[in-house]
Amino acid sequence: YILKTTGVNVTAPAVAVFSSRGPNQQSRTILKPDVMAPGVNILAAFPPYLPGEDNSYGHPFRFLSGTSMACPHATATAAFVKSHRPHWSPAAVKSALMTTARVAKEQNPLAEYAYGSGEIDPVKALDPGLVYDMSFLDYVRFLCSEGYSNTSLSIMTDGGDVSCPSPSKYSDTRDFVNYPSMNLQVALDSTSPYAAVFERTVTNVGPAKSTYVATTTAPAGMEIRVVPARLEFEKVGEKKTFKVEVNGPALQQLGQEMDQVLSGSLVWAGSSGHRVRSPVVVSLAFVPL
Repeated sequence: YILKTTGVNVTAPAVAVFSSRGPNQQSRTILKPDVMAPGVNILAAFPPYLPGEDNSYGHPFRFLSGTSMACPHATATAAFVKSHRPHWSPAAVKSALMTTARVAKEQNPLAEYAYGSGEIDPVKALDPGLVYDMSFLDYVRFLCSEGYSNTSLSIMTDGGDVSCPSPSKYSDTRDFVNYPSMNLQVALDSTSPYAAVFERTVTNVGPAKSTYVATTTAPAGMEIRVVPARLEFEKVGEKKTFKVEVNGPALQQLGQEMDQVLSGSLVWAGSSGHRVRSPVVVSLAFVPL
């Protein structure tokens, strides 16, 4: 039986208290998590006689919570987008999910380190306007910048003939990843102003002739500048590159604690009505850089 629901006074959507938080400890310039999806009290199929589990109920369904519940929602949404856009790459699909997500109303100082770009919206993801795409070689360059060896790359690419150029050419991950979000971690002991430049390329997947204008939001202690701030497209599939300059005073001067972040955003507002949103996050590193 499914009984009548009872409303409760909570702010939704919000991330469950038991959900893992960022930041990304393996790659400090990539914001994690990417998105959030329903994962609390999900009615799910369940083997009635699963070894090691409580089998006293013997029912084929249970209400479950956790990543194991949110992951199928995100996976199905990605498959849904791919079914409508079969020629899109995995990176393009991910970009569509991130840039069209609904901003969460998280009452938590970790902000985007709890919910990423926000709550996935399957329908909006079908028509994002612009996507941040990546090719196979883009991923290779990114892994090189993260310190992976040629041997590791060969294993990860199933014996593919790939190799990294001179390490000196890969000094900053920000230069080699075309991600739909921008994340900067500042050293805990830094007393200097922070500054970073994120170079990104967007691909037009909306109307052939369209114009996008950059709008930014930033809290006190963060300045965001986009160059150029206007992108004009003449055809579908056309690519445009821009830079996002982020800077501000030393975080210690702002009274920032370790568990707090500065949350800003970049939105490309299109003449066709599209809004392509990317979170821009600055924080103190949780561990020494």
